[in-house]
Amino acid sequence: MTNQVRVRFAPSPTGPLHIGGVRTALFNYLFAKQNNGVFYIRIEDTDQNRYVEGAEEYIFEALKWLGISPDETIGKNEKFGPYRQSERKELYKQYADQLIEAGWAYYAFDSSEELDELRKNAETAGQTFIYNHSIREQLNTSLKLSKEEVDSLLNSDTPYVIRFKTPVNEVLVLNDMIRGEVKFDTNLLDDKVLYKSDGMPTYHLANIVDDHLMETSHVIRGEEWLPSLPLHELLYKAFGWEAPKFAHLPLILKPVGNGKLSKRDGDKLGFPVFPLDWQDPITNEKSSGYREKGYYPEAVINFLALLGWNDGTEQELFSLEELVERFDLNRVHKAGAKFDPEKNKWFNQHYLKLQSDADLTVDFQKILVEKGIKATDEYVEKVVSSIKERATFVSDFYDLSDFFFVAPTEYDAKALKNWKEDTGDILMEVAKELQSIEVFEARLIETRIKDWISAKEIGMGKVMQPLRLSLVGALKGPDLFDIIEMLGVQETVSRIETAVKNI
Repeated sequence: MTNQVRVRFAPSPTGPLHIGGVRTALFNYLFAKQNNGVFYIRIEDTDQNRYVEGAEEYIFEALKWLGISPDETIGKNEKFGPYRQSERKELYKQYADQLIEAGWAYYAFDSSEELDELRKNAETAGQTFIYNHSIREQLNTSLKLSKEEVDSLLNSDTPYVIRFKTPVNEVLVLNDMIRGEVKFDTNLLDDKVLYKSDGMPTYHLANIVDDHLMETSHVIRGEEWLPSLPLHELLYKAFGWEAPKFAHLPLILKPVGNGKLSKRDGDKLGFPVFPLDWQDPITNEKSSGYREKGYYPEAVINFLALLGWNDGTEQELFSLEELVERFDLNRVHKAGAKFDPEKNKWFNQHYLKLQSDADLTVDFQKILVEKGIKATDEYVEKVVSSIKERATFVSDFYDLSDFFFVAPTEYDAKALKNWKEDTGDILMEVAKELQSIEVFEARLIETRIKDWISAKEIGMGKVMQPLRLSLVGALKGPDLFDIIEMLGVQETVSRIETAVKNI
C-alpha cells in the first residue's frame, strides 16, 4: 500500500448526481488536498442494465462547475487506468478464481426460479431466506457437488454465480474513522454474489480489486455502505491485501420529517437536489439543478461542507481554500444532517454580494434582453448596486428593480391609504421643485426636498410615501432620492403627473 493519500469518488452512471454524492466527492477532495494526496474518479458501470446515457458526462460537468475536478480519471493522468470499470472486466475473473482456489468463494448454480421457491417457503414459515452458511452446503453449489459435477456444469455453460464464503462464528471488530469501533457477527451475514456468469463482477468484487490496484489509501463514502464494511474487510483478508482506512459519512436528511433526502423532497419544497439540470433520456422528465437555479458553486460547496461537519468554531463562511485547510474527518458527525433549503439560500445571498457589480450586470442584462428592455451597462450597473443587498439570486433582480426600467401602471392597493385629498397638489409642487434643481444628484435632491417640506411645515410621511408610490408603484425599493437621480428629472416628473392623474 502506498504511503500517499489516495482517495476516490466512484459513482455509477445511473442518472444525475445527487447532492449527497456531491458531498461525498467534496469530502474526498478536501481530505486529499489537505494531505497533499490524490483525488481520483472511477466510474463504476458494471451494472449495464442500469446505465443511463449522459450520466457519466453529467458527473464530470457537475464536479467541474463546483471546482472539485479530479487529479486522475478517464483521459487525465491515467496512472492506474482504465478508470471505467466496464473497460476492466477482464481483470476481475482471475481474482474471483483466486478466491475459489483459496476456499474463500464457491460456485452457485441455483436458478432464479429455485431461489424464488426458497424465498416463498421461508415466508410461508414466517422466516426470511438468507443465502449463507446455514444453507449453502445443501444447495446446488460447488461446496456440495463433486469436482466432476462442477466441471461438467461449467463446461456445459450452465448459468452460475460466484459467491463469497463468509466465515462462521466470528465477531468482526472493525474501525471506522468517523464511528470508531463497529462490530459484526459473521453468522448474520449473507454470502454475497461476487461474479456473474455474464462475465461481469458485482460491485463488491470490482470495488475491492480496483481500490487495491489503484492504491486507494482511504475509502470515504456514505453511511449506506456501512453494512458492506464486513464483506469488504473480509475480501481484503481473503486476498491477503492491506485494507484501506474506512470512513462512513452521515446521511443528508429530509428538511422535514425522517429519512434520507430525496428528489421528491426537493420537488415538494421547491429546491434542487441535483447540481445541474437533468432531463431523463428515457422518460424526458426534467429535474432542476443548482447551477440553472442561479446558485453560485461557492455557495453550494460552503453549504454542503457544513452538512455533517464543522471546524469547532462558530464560523460558517469558508472559501474552498479555507475548507481544505480546516477539514478534519475527526470532526465529521455520526448523526445525519438535516438539509435546510433556507440556509442554502442564505449562503447564496452572501456569495452574490461578493460578486462585482460589473459581473452581475452582465447576468442581469441577459434577463433584460429577454424582456425586450434596452439599457446601458452603466445604468444597469447602478441599478444592480442599489438592489443587490436584497437579492438572493440574479433572477430576483427584475422584481426588485422593474420600476427603474418601466413606469408603474398600477399602484399597490394597501399603499393607497397614504394618498389623501391634498396629496396630488403637494406632489405637483414637489415636481416643480425638482425641475428647478440644477445639479440633479441624490444628496442635493434630498436636501432641497427636505428643506422644502420643512419650510411648508408638512409631515415627512405625507410627502415621501406618496412620492415613492408614484415613482415605484409600491412602497419598496432602495433610497428614494437615489431612485429619483437614476430616473432623471423628466421621467420623475412624468411619473408624478401620471400618478396624480390616475389615482
